[in-house]
Amino acid sequence: MANKSILVVGGGISGITAAVEAAEVGYEVFLVEKNAYLGGKVSQINEYFPKLCPPNCGLEINFQRIKKNPRIRVITLAEVENISGQEGNFDVTVKIRPRYITDGCTGCGKCAEVCPVERADDFNFGLSKTKAAYLPQPFAFPMKYIIDNTACTGSSCGKCAEACEFKAVDLNMGEKTMNFNVGAVIWATGWDSYAVEKLANYGSGTVTNAISNIMMERLSALTGPTNGKILRPSDGKEPKNIAFVQCAGSRDENHQKACSSVCCMATLKQISYVKKQYPEAKVTIYYMDIRAMGKHEDFYNKIKEYDITMIKGKPSEIKEDAETKDVMVLSENQITQEISELKYDMVVLATGMAPATAAAKVPAAVAYDVDGFVLSGSAPGIYAAGCVAKPGDVASTVQGATAAVIKAIQSTVRG
Repeated sequence: MANKSILVVGGGISGITAAVEAAEVGYEVFLVEKNAYLGGKVSQINEYFPKLCPPNCGLEINFQRIKKNPRIRVITLAEVENISGQEGNFDVTVKIRPRYITDGCTGCGKCAEVCPVERADDFNFGLSKTKAAYLPQPFAFPMKYIIDNTACTGSSCGKCAEACEFKAVDLNMGEKTMNFNVGAVIWATGWDSYAVEKLANYGSGTVTNAISNIMMERLSALTGPTNGKILRPSDGKEPKNIAFVQCAGSRDENHQKACSSVCCMATLKQISYVKKQYPEAKVTIYYMDIRAMGKHEDFYNKIKEYDITMIKGKPSEIKEDAETKDVMVLSENQITQEISELKYDMVVLATGMAPATAAAKVPAAVAYDVDGFVLSGSAPGIYAAGCVAKPGDVASTVQGATAAVIKAIQSTVRG
């Protein structure tokens, strides 16, 4: 008899899609996510391209599908430690970190109001702060607070527990382990921005006003650290001269070989953010080539109508002016053969999509390519979905997740 249960690892858009698609055709789904909320990188994005609409409406539709489907069990703050067995019959061990907040939480926020300790907000990449008791993000699902035990002073303070009239704070909550059996596994742990710290010629993350493209999304979002106002991280000033540097760590033999496929479009979109706020701002793109395929060509042509300087060439060095914190970019224009060192208020690095599996492997006998993407078909019964399989935009990621569900269902039948 077929094991009609599927483990989905990763609660981003690919994992959410896989979970609801599998559950809605009758499968029991365990959706495991390491963060305290679902949504992944999509929840951190300001707008989709090319329509320039916010992603939260689409996420909310899927959250409602999850809420209404009793076949989906969402397990947050969880990581898969071990997968054993074979196609159609996998035993899985999952470790669950404590939230220190129980299911009795109503999201009222009183715990955060009285908390005396602050921490860097990882949802905003450290560009803002939260209390040690905090809501992970404004549209969090589940809508429950969490306590950061690395910042919280524990029972010696206890103000959060005293303030919670629903007794939903449990500072003694401990780690748990779960074991269950499934017929197939869909691995959808998503992607990380290629680490700027690895780019020595770009300052290794020490250039304050050289930020990643995903950080730019948070600066542009109304729910972000500056309420949607694009400002320099160093001093909060309005940038009037901005450069975008493509292929920061990608398409590079020394870093990540793969093209991330979406960075060019993300940059074009972010130029629209800048121009809407600062119409007179000077914008420069350093590029190898602009990849705007198919229907995205129209979006590219629309953005080009802005007054943009385009320099064909990958910068050889990016450094900081110690006094002004301006960003100096040294490059050669491959068309004119001119070498220049230009100064900008702020630089946005189009850091590539590094698959999460480059750092955190699947705990099973799965094969990978040179950049850490999971190779299709390398482990029967275990299927990669989304950006651990290949880089892509939201539309292609959703399609890939649906394909993974079909393979998983076939796998449970074979098993």
